[in-house]
Amino acid sequence: MPRKIIIDTDPGQDDAVAILLALASPEEIEVLGITTVAGNVPLELTAKNARIICELAGKPDVKVYAGCDRPMAKTLVTAEHVHGQTGLNGPKLPDPVMDLQDGHGVDFIIDTLRAEPAGTVTLCPLGPLTNIATAFERAPDIIEKVQEIVLMGGAYFEVGNITPAAEFNIYVDPEAAEITFRSGVPIVVMPLDVTHKALVTPARNDAFRALGTPVGTAVAEMTDFFERFDKEKYGSEGAPLHDPCVTAYLIRPELFTGRHINVEIEVISDLTRGMTVADWWGVTDRAPNAMFMGDIDADGFFALLTERLARL
Repeated sequence: MPRKIIIDTDPGQDDAVAILLALASPEEIEVLGITTVAGNVPLELTAKNARIICELAGKPDVKVYAGCDRPMAKTLVTAEHVHGQTGLNGPKLPDPVMDLQDGHGVDFIIDTLRAEPAGTVTLCPLGPLTNIATAFERAPDIIEKVQEIVLMGGAYFEVGNITPAAEFNIYVDPEAAEITFRSGVPIVVMPLDVTHKALVTPARNDAFRALGTPVGTAVAEMTDFFERFDKEKYGSEGAPLHDPCVTAYLIRPELFTGRHINVEIEVISDLTRGMTVADWWGVTDRAPNAMFMGDIDADGFFALLTERLARL
């Protein structure tokens, strides 16, 4: 049986690829709906971009809901400097025709978890955790019904990408991250330590373009745009595909290795706000609360991604 998931996202080129991979993999994944959150760009654009990607995939029947337009306790920080003013800079994609669903994304999360059998729905946050934490705060009865949370966020060895200490998704709403990590739900984390090893090299991007499809071309053009930031900042070969690591894990978990450790979120210090304090070496007595991934089979990851994108 395919795994039932809700994708919570702030597209973002890498979010877009994660969504495409999920929609191309119906044997393993059933997308119950997509909720959007303010993050890489403001909510109005993330809600629009999610629908653009569904239509690019030929899946206009996917339910897309707009969620929270700001963090729980701080001013919104966005990342147009990375993703461009639209969030999907690179390809020229038409505005969506499909409608945004009525209702709030948080209500969709709550209603879905209450309606589905306990332990059958996985939450897949690809952006700030505002929608997830808000749902948990508003309806604590749903927490025990979540099968698992598989998220992209945080870092340990790679430290920060938006501040010296913090990864962007966690930094945008650390209060929401703290609520999520302390919820007791089983959590799998794809930190920068993994995603910075999932680099779109020229050869890998050529493979996307060689698919000769609108999806393959769009993905290649997204990473052509996206990579300029990381090449300049890190001197890397290409763009890291952060968020598709979440989807790939649902399909082929054996591509990833990590440790079940304690992860706490720093919410007090101005210096390290949003830091994921990961006890990788087991030097505290804090109970493990997350499977924190540390490595990826990058060749296997890109082989899977190229094979699945070819279906769309």
